[in-house]
Amino acid sequence: MGEAAGRPHTPPADCGLCPRLVAYRRANAARRPDWRNAPVGSFGGLASRLLVVGLAPGLSGANRTGRPFTGDAAGDVLYPALQRRGFATGRYGAEADDGLRLVDCRITNAARCAPPQNRPTGAELRACRGFLAAEIAAMPRLRAILALGRIAHDSVLAALGARRAARPFAHGAIHELDARRTLFDSYHCSRYNMNTRRLTAAMFDEVVDRAYEAVQAAQEAGERANDGPER
Repeated sequence: MGEAAGRPHTPPADCGLCPRLVAYRRANAARRPDWRNAPVGSFGGLASRLLVVGLAPGLSGANRTGRPFTGDAAGDVLYPALQRRGFATGRYGAEADDGLRLVDCRITNAARCAPPQNRPTGAELRACRGFLAAEIAAMPRLRAILALGRIAHDSVLAALGARRAARPFAHGAIHELDARRTLFDSYHCSRYNMNTRRLTAAMFDEVVDRAYEAVQAAQEAGERANDGPER
């Protein structure tokens, strides 16, 4: 974590670390010049206690709008779940300028550029890992990480230098990362998973609830500590 501190946590707009993704961005920009077609930055403040980590920007979602999980089916599931627990306020209009605001929550992806067929390669995930590690290191109040899918789960553990074998992915699994931070696993809220009922809204809400409880417990513990002993 110490090595990640101070490093950039957002790739530059012209990031050239992954040749396949650079070529894909350029091809998409030629077809749809009105879309972002560049690495997508995170949404929400670095002072947040909850970090949601997805896989990668969707081609016509975040790659178009420039905001994670905005404009695709996954956002239609994620944002209402966050709103229900007070992690988001305003109206989700599936556009970056819809006025939606995150509260004590930040959203990012393991890979920051849209990959062909929504599948980043292992090399591309490794190339982007430094940004995720730096982002986690830059969040001093972070208490809960919600990983959407196995790849996000594995990327978080790799970014922290944690052993995967000791913390296997499973929907609804909860893993203690250290004395302060906990990792919560969910199947990705993709259209495919929702349509096949591998994941339901109720299943997803339950995981968000557990993350909310961890954030609330950390907040209450901090408030008690700030109160100090009774006089």
